[in-house]
This record gives sequence, structure tokens and C-alpha cells, in this order.
Amino acid sequence: MKSSIRRAFVAASILAISLPALAGEAEVRKGIASIMREEGKIVSLQKVPYGNLYEVVLSNGDLVYADDKGTFLLTGQIIDLKNKKNVTAAREAELSRVNVADLPLKQAVKQVRGTGKRILVTFEDPNCGYCKKLAKELKGVKDTTIYTFMIPILSPDSMDKSRNIWCAKDRAASWNDWMTENKMPADAQCDNPIAKNAEMARKYRISGTPTMFLADGSRLGGYLPPDQLDKAINEAEAKVGK
Repeated sequence: MKSSIRRAFVAASILAISLPALAGEAEVRKGIASIMREEGKIVSLQKVPYGNLYEVVLSNGDLVYADDKGTFLLTGQIIDLKNKKNVTAAREAELSRVNVADLPLKQAVKQVRGTGKRILVTFEDPNCGYCKKLAKELKGVKDTTIYTFMIPILSPDSMDKSRNIWCAKDRAASWNDWMTENKMPADAQCDNPIAKNAEMARKYRISGTPTMFLADGSRLGGYLPPDQLDKAINEAEAKVGK
């Protein structure tokens, strides 16, 4: 734990940007707004019960802090030493959750394994190497419905491959043929949701693939080994079932 805390403190470099020496939420907002561009627009600001700090969530997804006098802006991880907890990481995980019921699942490639009683939602690019590794391993997953939103973010031809897979007679088969066997999908044209998927990915600040969401809305960024992914799926399902 000592080494992880040390790394966190190294990562938590304090960006001592001088802000107007004014106190209160309104002044903190004004001070931060005066040094931020549009992508740094404040989405939410609230006082936190530690360190006399305000938590500031920016429109680009960043989580930063400002002191209660509006004098300094701080970036990095806050560690609760007493409880050995990364407060910032826990809050970022909370902020990155989605309501799975709100997702337009009709825009995703759907695959049902076994009973399909568990849920896994993925955002993937057809040119993503780790996505291909994941696709091979998901062929053996049990009792899970998999919704895959194709998002073209890695290569110029990602859009073409995504469109061709979506417009195939059997989308799931075409997806798996390409991702697991490198069988190129045939050229096809049809109305497709790929552009909408890309827009949704931006909304949820998804910039890497695979990005996965579980039944409870929690986000998994990046590839996970099969046993860890299966455990995460089960834990999320248990939370939803309570």
C-alpha cells in the first residue's frame, strides 16, 4: 500500500494556478472560468467534507479541486490515508457510470450466450487489437447477452468495416468472423447507426476501446482477462439483483 500511496502522491502534482483571492462557490466558479477554455467548462461544483476543498467536474471529464478561498486549483489523486482509499478514483468511477436502460441498445450488435441473463455492453472499434482478443474470449462466456456498439475511432477504414458489419445479413456472425477469424466483411450499404454510436461515445467520454459497461452501469476501461471480467459481471449482476 505504501508504494501505491507514494505513486499516487507523485501523480498528484499540485497545479498551483493563482486564482482570485475570493471565498465562496460563486467566486470559485468565476476564478476557474477565467483560466479555462470551453472544454474546461464547469459541469458541477460542490464542497467536499475534507481538506476545505471544492470538487470541480469539467466538461472534458476531468475531476479537479479548488480550495475554499478560491486561491488554488489542484489536480491529481486525493488519498484518504486513514481509510487507505483513493477518494478521487472512487468518485471518478461513480461519475463514469451510465444507466444501461438509457442506452439505445437497438444500435448495438446483439449476441446471446446461453440463457443471456447477464448483461455486458461494449464499445469497440473493428480495428482494435484488444477488442479482437476480447471477442475470441467472449465466444466462451456463459449466460450473457452482449451488446456491442461499433465506434470508428482508430483507423480511416473503421467506419467502412463497421458499416459493412452492420449491414450484413447476420451482424453477429459478420462481427465475429472479422474479429476472430480476420474474414473481411463484404461491402454493404444500408441505414446504420455508426455515426450515432460515435456521437454517443463522445457524450460518455469514451476515447479508448474496448470500453465496457456492466448491468449496474459501472465502467470497465480496457481489456480484462476472462476470469476477472466474469467476476466483474457477476458482482454487477448481484448489485442489480439486491
